[in-house]
Parts: sequence; C-alpha cells; structure tokens
Amino acid sequence: MPLSGRTILQVIPHLSAGGAERTTIEVAEALKAAGAKALVATVGGRLEGELTRAGAEIIRIDGLATKNPIHIYSNASVLSKIIARRNVDLIHARSRAPAWSALWAARRMKRPFVTTYHGVYNARSAPKRLYNSVMARGDIVIANSEFTAAHVRKEHPQAADRIVTIPRGVDIGKFSPDAILPARRTALQKAWQLPAENAGAIILLPARMTGWKGHREAIAAAARLKSAKDQPWRMIFAGDHQGRDGYLQELAQLISQHGLDDRIAIVGHCDDMPAAFALADIVIAPSNEPEAFGRVAAEAGTLGVPVIGSSIGAQGEIIVDGETGFVVPPMNPVALADAMGDLLARGREGRKLMGDAAQIRIRQKFTTAALQQATLAVYDRLMGRPS
Repeated sequence: MPLSGRTILQVIPHLSAGGAERTTIEVAEALKAAGAKALVATVGGRLEGELTRAGAEIIRIDGLATKNPIHIYSNASVLSKIIARRNVDLIHARSRAPAWSALWAARRMKRPFVTTYHGVYNARSAPKRLYNSVMARGDIVIANSEFTAAHVRKEHPQAADRIVTIPRGVDIGKFSPDAILPARRTALQKAWQLPAENAGAIILLPARMTGWKGHREAIAAAARLKSAKDQPWRMIFAGDHQGRDGYLQELAQLISQHGLDDRIAIVGHCDDMPAAFALADIVIAPSNEPEAFGRVAAEAGTLGVPVIGSSIGAQGEIIVDGETGFVVPPMNPVALADAMGDLLARGREGRKLMGDAAQIRIRQKFTTAALQQATLAVYDRLMGRPS
C-alpha cells in the first residue's frame, strides 16, 4: 500500500460534533487501514474516544484553538517539533487559526501541506480576508462541495489550480435500513412522545436550534398545511439549542400562535440520527443561509427518505429536484408548504419511489469510502512529489 509506514498529522481545534471533526475521524480510520500512522493535534473534545477507536493518536495542544497571533506563532514551533520528533510526512489543516500554525510549521520543516475548506468563510474586510486566506494556501486545497469550490475560486483565484473537490460522505453501514433495529425506532417514538399508531407522516427538521436553519419558515409552512385534514402529519424539530433559550421561546410562541401545539414538537438533541431518519417520512432542511455541503440531505437520502432542501448552497448538488426530493427557495414558507404538500399527497408508496432514487444517488456519489479514497489519493500524490 502506498501510504504504509507514512505518518500524517491532521490539525483541528476541537473534537466536538461537526463536519470537520467527523471527516477527521473518517480519514484517521482510512489511514490506519492503509497501514499509515494517524496523528491528530487538537485541544480535544467529546469525540476523543471515537477518534481513538478509529486508530488515531491524539496530541493535545491546549492553545491550538486560539486566534491570538502570539499563540498562533508559538503553536507553529510546537507543531514543528512534533513533525521532527514523530517524522511526520504530511500536515492536513481543517480550521483557520491552527492552519496558520500548521502552514508555518510545514514550510519550516519542508513538508506537504493540505487544507480542507469545510465551510464558507465570509470576509467583509481586508484583515478578515487575509485571515481566511490560509485555507487557500495548501499545496492542495480540498473543497467539500462544488459550491464551496466555487467560493474558494472567487475569493482566492490564485488557488484555482490547486482545488480538489471531495464531497463529504455518508457511512453506508451506519445509515442503512438493515442496521436500524426496530427497538431503536421504538425508543425514539417514546422519547418524542409519538403515538405508536396512526401518527400520520413524520416531517423531521434535524438541525441545531438557530435562526438560519429555517425553523420559523417551517412553522409558517406548517400553518398552511394544517387544513389538509386527509393527510395527517406531525413535525419534529430535533437539534441542540446550544443555550439559545430566547430562540426556543420564540419558536414555542409561534407554534402556539398558529395553533400547532399538537402538530409540532421541539425534542432537543438526538443521539441516534440514523433511527431518526428511519422514523421520518419526510425530511426538511429549509436553511436560509447556504449549506457548504448538506449532510442532512445525504444521510436521509441514504435511508431512502425524500428531502426538501434550500436552493442556495450545496444541497442542490445532493437533491435532484423532483426526482430524489425537492429544492425550494430559502425563506419561502409557501414554496416549502407546497413541496411538503406534494410529498404528503404522494402517500407512502409515492414517497418510497422518490426515496429509493435518493438512496441510489447517495450510494453512487456521496459515501465515506469515496471520501476516504480520494483524500488518501491526495496525500499519496503530494508525498510522491520531490521536495
């Protein structure tokens, strides 16, 4: 195997929940399978155990997440020593502040340097644009979607010939209908206080509780659906509120004002998202800001559930409008209600046909295995270059 015996250092500030953290774990797992050594420099977080089980060694650097220029510079020295001591062959940075430290260390030690654009960074000033630019300074710049790649080309045209698009992937084994035992679905039904029978179609909005994820628009759309007596449904908001108590109160008031208390439930964080998607009949992701990838659409699609997503960002790369789900304009409750009404009117069999098409598309284009293979190919390509 080309990477056997090599040592790769990934650099990420935290190990909390998120796309960058999840991809770090997936790449570490692939490195181990390839016979390489996977090191991860980080402050740490709740995914440490999962990362260790994937085969990585965690190197804790307490100040790695700071934006303080003094600490960023000193962290470059810390990383340089790690590179020398552990004979690191390549450094892969996944966030801006530690990426500056990693860039300086990689250049000092003459090692290949890779960055991944996991999101779209806004820049309203020259200093912010300079700060963001580190993510476009990799020898290879990985973008997690074509939408993200286009953003990088626009903001950092000098990096255009170094961009490689590697979409985020879904763990097909984890998000497989066969892997979700009935007991997991039953446990979630009880936790969400859903009737065991005749609950109607379950419409799931899985996202952290923040305004740009479209909860207000979903409530307004649900109010338009309320009159559809022949198509019973319930809507679930599943996601961590992250201390946004005022936003939760606002949503609860909107639900009551529209007379939807018996239709919409806010259930909090969900630890079993595969079971949540398996329990859902329709998944909505009505974000009113661009999604850099669209994990919800990919994961739900893997389980054969049609998804309604926003037309901005990368969700349209995953959802084929009218075939695997629907793409609607952001902040448009009328369009969202129409799309939900369409899926409700199709009935279980009609939704299954669309969900089956989504499942085929995700398995062909958006798998963890494909992400792992493509990322390791980038490493192999760079390490094959003369220094």
